[in-house]
Amino acid sequence: MEIMWIEKILLVVIVFAISLGTAAYSTLAERKVSAFLQDRIGPNRAGIFGILQPIADGVKLFFKEEIIPANADRFLFVLGPSLFMITALMTSAVIPWGKPLDLGGRMFDLQVTDINIGVLYVFAVVSIGVYGIMIGGWASNNKYSLMGALRASSQMISYELAMGLSIIALIMMSGSMSLKEIVAQQSGELYGISFLKGMNWNIFYQPLGFLIFIVCAFAECNRTPFDLPECEAELVGGYHTEYSSMKLGLYLFAEYVNMFVSSAMMASLYFGGYNVPFLEMLNLPYNVEVFVGVLAFFTKIIFFIFFFMWIRWTIPRFRYDQLMKLGWKVLIPLAILNILLTGFGMILTK
Repeated sequence: MEIMWIEKILLVVIVFAISLGTAAYSTLAERKVSAFLQDRIGPNRAGIFGILQPIADGVKLFFKEEIIPANADRFLFVLGPSLFMITALMTSAVIPWGKPLDLGGRMFDLQVTDINIGVLYVFAVVSIGVYGIMIGGWASNNKYSLMGALRASSQMISYELAMGLSIIALIMMSGSMSLKEIVAQQSGELYGISFLKGMNWNIFYQPLGFLIFIVCAFAECNRTPFDLPECEAELVGGYHTEYSSMKLGLYLFAEYVNMFVSSAMMASLYFGGYNVPFLEMLNLPYNVEVFVGVLAFFTKIIFFIFFFMWIRWTIPRFRYDQLMKLGWKVLIPLAILNILLTGFGMILTK
């Protein structure tokens, strides 16, 4: 029992470190990708190719003067960014990063916890994260911050509905809300063809659901073209206008953690997670197969993170009325239609 607790604590620390490390270096990747797309060089002073830039930015934020506005609610002002970061990190607890490792006959599970409502857990925690934004915007006692917080809350509520409906169709097919079970089901043969074993990905059965999910993921992460809550041209900096030092850093890093977890969710739900096509044909040792699966999973995550960044520097942001119209009048009806089509498809294939 003690060994199991030690294993879980070790895994929590590793996932925590990976999440924060990915968030930190996503800031560098963001600047490098934007520089590439705009025919610039990007950060290249701190270390080789700018590899130490995230560390320099982190140190800068830690040592900057911390300013709390005189009319702000001090307790809520501190609580807002803390809550936003905590909820961002909590979502990674149910993601299966790979098959269990065989350590001398003892199986080391590469998932912090496998609960039978894993998908529901992620949605619940993500929905709490909006309170971090709302509290921060309210506590700042700044009209721009409050307007950004109101935009964020209404945007997240609107797009969580469409996202939840898109997942319902997937749950109908899988018959489970456990992420581990959903990923395991995708290890089978695509359309019953033995040659395509390990490629039974849900993207082939739920393309419309995935399209809805990824659009809503952009809105949930406040990424362009849905970055209305921190729209610099209108709201200075949005809900974190009055923040400085590491409190600002928590808001910024939490967004990148959310982007990392969203990418992991998309890879798990629709692209097979750690499943690799044709891997079983190579007859590799079990632990090597596990490591290849983990590597493939992170490759999928990195691709989606790049896609987030590519869209940001390609498409301009929506107007706020366009944002609401897309969420309520387009995505929600499409998600309901997808549920109906999935239901009819399941009836016809029985």
